[in-house]
Amino acid sequence: MVDFTLTDEQKDIRELAHDFATKEMRPVAWEFDKDSTWPEEIVKKAWEVGLMNNHIPEEYGGPGLDYLTGCLIEEELGWGCSGIGTSLMCNGLATAPIALGGSDEIKKSYLGRLTEGPLLASFCLTEPDAGSDVSGMKTNAVKQGDKYVINGSKCFITNGSHANYYTVYAKTDKEAGHRGISAFVVDRDLDGVTVDKKEDKLGQRASNTATISFNDVEIPAENLLGEENKGFKLAMMTLDRTRPGVSAMAVGIARAAFEFASDYSKERVQFGVPIAMHQAIQFMIADMATKIEAARLLVWKSGVLLDQGQRNTLLSSHAKRFAADSAMEVAVDAVQVYGGYGFIKEYPVEKLMRDAKIMQLYEGTSQIQRLVIAREVLMPRRVEEPATAAA
Repeated sequence: MVDFTLTDEQKDIRELAHDFATKEMRPVAWEFDKDSTWPEEIVKKAWEVGLMNNHIPEEYGGPGLDYLTGCLIEEELGWGCSGIGTSLMCNGLATAPIALGGSDEIKKSYLGRLTEGPLLASFCLTEPDAGSDVSGMKTNAVKQGDKYVINGSKCFITNGSHANYYTVYAKTDKEAGHRGISAFVVDRDLDGVTVDKKEDKLGQRASNTATISFNDVEIPAENLLGEENKGFKLAMMTLDRTRPGVSAMAVGIARAAFEFASDYSKERVQFGVPIAMHQAIQFMIADMATKIEAARLLVWKSGVLLDQGQRNTLLSSHAKRFAADSAMEVAVDAVQVYGGYGFIKEYPVEKLMRDAKIMQLYEGTSQIQRLVIAREVLMPRRVEEPATAAA
């Protein structure tokens, strides 16, 4: 039997997230977007009420929430402001490789510190010349006795300027392509770690995106996550776990745009009646509603598969591709419903259109998702195919 009924606990957590988005995020979202303000106090409040680090296991101080519940939270935060929401949720991307590949001591140290205080961590995979093609990365890690020495640069790193530590992917075998990549956890305060420029972005301007450089950074050998040269597989396993949440945030953006457009269409009068009475507008609103419902179902299914212990690579790519593209389409149509006013910053939908665009780009572009989908459909269970990068 298929059952879409949420538990009382899931409903309560979704309500908590919605109330937080309503009271703490929406009132400042457009101001923070305008000034590219880092939401430091909101991060602290989100940590205090338990809306961060959703999937860190209980034995390391986290709530150990299931992935479907995480999707419920991320949709609400995306509805509030996806820029602020990204700042709050990106710890999940950095901690998943640690949870999957770290030793018990590494987990206690690095997962535990995020649950003891409102700290942040970042995921460092993308490079200037290695985006979707991660095999082209130039960052390298050389083992020297009981340590590794890392050199290279990573770009488009979410929360990079504010992270306490980084999960870093580097080549340990330069000649092996994606099969020569390893993953490490690197403390921010080590000698040689440099936070370079903060990016001035089109959308999601309340999230921090920076370039991070590593110059002869020495880390203990035990900071290797998983096996040497198995980092690519670890990255792909990580993205399978984070894409449902990112997709849920895209649904939140689309839902916000849909609600603004629907309300505006009932208020705006043209030719003597609200524009909601015109079929052209009705069809746009109807298509928005359908895309949101369909995207949410894909998101939920991709999360539930993880909760059932099943491989969700295909479904997470379905969800990411469809939800991201739908968010962009819904936001663009919302601007169209507003007409000329939609193009003015005084009105809310132009921000949502800018925010939606990044959903088609990070954690694997929509085109990369189509490649993954095609490979999964035509050549099932090819686990170690080169796929995508993420900031």
